Amino acid sequence: MDHIQVNIDHLESFVSKDEVYAFSDEIKAHFKSLTDKTGKGNDFLGWVDLPAQPDEALLSSIQEIAYRLASISKFVIVTGIGGSYLGARAVIDALNHQFVGLLPGDHPLVLYAGQNIGEDYLTELLQLLDHKDYSIVVISKSGTTTEPAIAFRILKNHLEAKYGKSEAVSRIVAITDKEKGALKELAKKEGYTTFIVPDDVGGRYSVFTPVGLLPIAIAGFNINELVRGATDMRSLALSNTDMDANPVMMYAAARNALYRQGKTIEIMVSYLPNLYYLTEWWKQLFGESEGKENKGIFPAGAGFTTDLHSMGQYIQEGLRNIFETVISVENTKHSLLIPQDEMNADKLNYLAGRNIDQVNKMAELGTLIAHVDGGVPNIRITVSEVNEYYLGQLIYFFEMSCAVSGYILDVNPFDQPGVEAYKKNMFALLGKPGFEEETAAIKKRINNE
Repeated sequence: MDHIQVNIDHLESFVSKDEVYAFSDEIKAHFKSLTDKTGKGNDFLGWVDLPAQPDEALLSSIQEIAYRLASISKFVIVTGIGGSYLGARAVIDALNHQFVGLLPGDHPLVLYAGQNIGEDYLTELLQLLDHKDYSIVVISKSGTTTEPAIAFRILKNHLEAKYGKSEAVSRIVAITDKEKGALKELAKKEGYTTFIVPDDVGGRYSVFTPVGLLPIAIAGFNINELVRGATDMRSLALSNTDMDANPVMMYAAARNALYRQGKTIEIMVSYLPNLYYLTEWWKQLFGESEGKENKGIFPAGAGFTTDLHSMGQYIQEGLRNIFETVISVENTKHSLLIPQDEMNADKLNYLAGRNIDQVNKMAELGTLIAHVDGGVPNIRITVSEVNEYYLGQLIYFFEMSCAVSGYILDVNPFDQPGVEAYKKNMFALLGKPGFEEETAAIKKRINNE
């Protein structure tokens, strides 16, 4: 299989193929808006063409810095939040050994900070770093986003105390704005190695910029193959107008046809635990892109078969406003057979000699049939295997599908105005200068309540 496949055979009792295919002309028009950069949010469409002509010099520079950090570090702390870390983590976790860190490795272990404000988390991270060689990749366009800014301030102080200011400079890489912002100014002043977050690429679409590529390269994975996968998916999506042969068109059309039938929650499902953070990245991508103007499909996630023992009951018999999208992986990396057991106390000898993955595949098929019979439509995305090439395809596939879906909903898929609401309240409660009116209003509201 050269590219990922989208199967909608299990939608027919919920939406007709005619309802899905009715989106074809509209999606073609949205593709044109994206490539011509004439649609909503057109100042943030740089991601569309990123894989079209890979910047070989940039890829080489990223790889060079990754090698340098690897030569001096057992750990590299990626400091960022949202799109500044989720894309990289999705790829790294998908490709890593499942028990990385517990086994000897040739590459630094990538850890994360700034994705929360957990005091215990940061304290215990520092306790670990007291005894380990490490470096920092700090990712922020502004340098003032609260969570990563706090984490970087603490980590920077720790790094300078551990190694001295001069060596600390060689252990910090900043990925930030080209010209402005607090982190850019600090990087210039201190002399940090710096990569650019392109002005026209938002965080959740930034996997194929240094934001995603540098951490992935540090972890020891092939960023050229990742970009090649994205390049091939871009070519397929934008050159093929046949919906049956174009997975982006099929997925965007199917999920919107279901949405118009009242299916307002999409559960992204995988049967491999290493794809957990791919689902987390997908949730941000679609949640921030579509959830506006009281519109949008709510993105949820589940890891089967684990979550069948917790959420399976609701999915099977709960409120019928949900549909599932299943990422089905054809080939696993390993082969492990179930052994014969003389006592057969667990009654599993009927499985003896079979691969674990064969059992997993039958669980996947059995669940699909049960959920469809229970009133849950199912979209199936098939991937040949989990490697850099197919992950590159999958990430670009989701990015393009999300942009098209946003345009179908008639929202701007590239901004996130609602994210600012909690920040204003948090700043007011913390007494940040410039938020005096908001502080007074919140205090009055609290007193009234």
